[in-house]
Amino acid sequence: MGSGKVHQEPIVLVVDFHHARGPEVEFWFCDDGVDPVKENDWALLPFMALSDGAHASTEDFSYFTLQCKETESSPATSLFGISCTTQLDSDKLINRPAEVTRSTVQKAVVAIINEPRHLGQLREKLSIVTSAWFAQRDFTDTDILQKFWEGLKISLKNEDLHKDEHFGLSLREMIHEFKHQTLVLFKCLLLQPKMLFFGSRCERLCMIQFSLISLIPGLIHNLQDCADPAYDSYAQTVEKPSSLKTSERSSLLAYMGLPLQIFGKGSMFGPYTPLQQLDLLADYGTKSYLVGSTNSLLLQQKDRYSDILINLDEDTVNISSPSLRAALALSAADRRWIDFLTQTINDTWDEAHPAQPKTHGYMGSEEFIRLQFEEYLLALISCVKYHDEIKSGGAIKQPANDIEGDPALDFNLDFIEHWRHTPNFALFDKLTSDALLFSVVEPRHPCAGGLGIEDIQRRLAQQVADLHLDERVREGRETLNKHLATGHQKVTTAFNTLWAELEARREAQRKRNEERAKQAAAASITAALDTSQANNNNDSSKQESGGPGSPTPASPTPSTSGWSFAARKAPAVDLTQAQATVSAAGQRASAYFSSWGSWANERRKEWQTKNTSTGASPVSSPTATGTPRASMTSTFHERRSMESSTKGPVMTEMKEMQAKEDVDRPGSSRPHSSDQSTEKDHIDAVLESDPLSSTSREASKTPATSSSG
Repeated sequence: MGSGKVHQEPIVLVVDFHHARGPEVEFWFCDDGVDPVKENDWALLPFMALSDGAHASTEDFSYFTLQCKETESSPATSLFGISCTTQLDSDKLINRPAEVTRSTVQKAVVAIINEPRHLGQLREKLSIVTSAWFAQRDFTDTDILQKFWEGLKISLKNEDLHKDEHFGLSLREMIHEFKHQTLVLFKCLLLQPKMLFFGSRCERLCMIQFSLISLIPGLIHNLQDCADPAYDSYAQTVEKPSSLKTSERSSLLAYMGLPLQIFGKGSMFGPYTPLQQLDLLADYGTKSYLVGSTNSLLLQQKDRYSDILINLDEDTVNISSPSLRAALALSAADRRWIDFLTQTINDTWDEAHPAQPKTHGYMGSEEFIRLQFEEYLLALISCVKYHDEIKSGGAIKQPANDIEGDPALDFNLDFIEHWRHTPNFALFDKLTSDALLFSVVEPRHPCAGGLGIEDIQRRLAQQVADLHLDERVREGRETLNKHLATGHQKVTTAFNTLWAELEARREAQRKRNEERAKQAAAASITAALDTSQANNNNDSSKQESGGPGSPTPASPTPSTSGWSFAARKAPAVDLTQAQATVSAAGQRASAYFSSWGSWANERRKEWQTKNTSTGASPVSSPTATGTPRASMTSTFHERRSMESSTKGPVMTEMKEMQAKEDVDRPGSSRPHSSDQSTEKDHIDAVLESDPLSSTSREASKTPATSSSG
């Protein structure tokens, strides 16, 4: 174990978000009373404590690393900070400062320690203290923070330095989400590339990085050089183990060259890295790092700042370097091993309690997973040493179980060649140069064995996945759906346009037909009124010239079919006048019928009187007055003359009345000849009802005879 680690008293401070100056350190609690921000040049501390997007949640946690400068009593080392960010409505403050102009107040309580293994229990305490301080609604009262800092110093001094406190996201959750990619990330960490984690939730972003680090045994206790790429105290102070106690786990791990120092010179670790720290990532001296960010701007420059990008929002792993992708390809034995581990997690998965198996047994537990990765790493180290011995041609003392061939092939030789060129392998090889590790741990892959049908199927599935056929098919499907949607929209638009044009034409045609019907109706009414007026004028003139009872010849009704209305403008129609005209015509017709009836009665009475007197007198010789036959003939001629003189005006009036009624009904046509004959028959029936009339007709049909005969 390195001797460069020093004990650093915890520091508690408060970061406030100022509306004009941005995030800044408000006050702090420490032993010497000196401002730690100025002393250690922590200008980026406020940006690390208040992460991007922290305002979107009521409570958020951020984890970060800080450089502690070298002093006379201690070398430079790395410190670990955790912040709890909370916000409160400004209106709820008891003493609202004048500088508070926003609707909410956002502050972060920060605790800084020198051991990341304490961050797990520190998180719960920090959450309680921050909530209690905000519940006071008076930020000037800092007594709670003072007592928290004092209690934190005491608790850290009494902690066992060698106690394993696994900190980070549950390994069960990580394997359940990333499945076989978990082993890819683990092997990628050994190759020390530029690893960038992205996620919108800061706490989860940091937790998964600590979980990945904790898979390397002993590394969580030796992160004193992770804050700055220039730090290299572990490599300078670590001692090569001289003995081995197989009964002690720590002695066995040290003899096997563990922990593999991932964060040495040229490397850094930043669970949350703000944009203000990008200059350090792009520096020439920074060869590798493991960092996390919640700002999506880094996604636009992922090729510049990462060799591998892990997007936690989408659960994807994107390897930009082709050589790195080939080195991280899982062998059949690797895939068999991680699939067994994944299946074990899935079989014991509990949605309500994802951190522990539903059987509450050892299989699938956190300890089971860590032991599996530890066994895998020890087998990898042993196989690499065995591979080196085979290549060097040295005399190999065979272990208890015979090893056939090169066991390093099960770990992918490309991966092993890449690992040989990393700083952590150089330090490992230095510490285990003359140790026969394959004699302590069997050089065999945990899932070594012949290639089976399941391995072939798994490899084919992996090759298909590497082709990204799903992505291509999905992109093609999306493009096809987009074109189909566009075509459907165009066809629908064209059909709707055509239908709208047809409807518009139908509506225009309907309006034109209505206008024509109105014009025709107006013209018919006008013509009827003109005809009625002309007939009225004729009737008046005839009555004035011939007297009230004189018959007038029927005037023919002109037909309107041959009239032309193009040259005259249709006058306005007065319906009241038209109705009055029709009523007057009806009254005149009634007067004619009454006059004719009175005249017919008088004539009948006279005839009956003459007939009675003639029948009573004796027959005598003919006189000057004539015979009865002659008298009857005379009466018949008078009757016919009366019928002709009366029937003509009556028929004329009836025709005029019918024409006016047709005019009053729009769209009606002139009466047919059958209607006229019906009217004539009706008048003849009236005439025939008269006995005198019938007798006259019979007399007209009888041939004339001489009076003597």
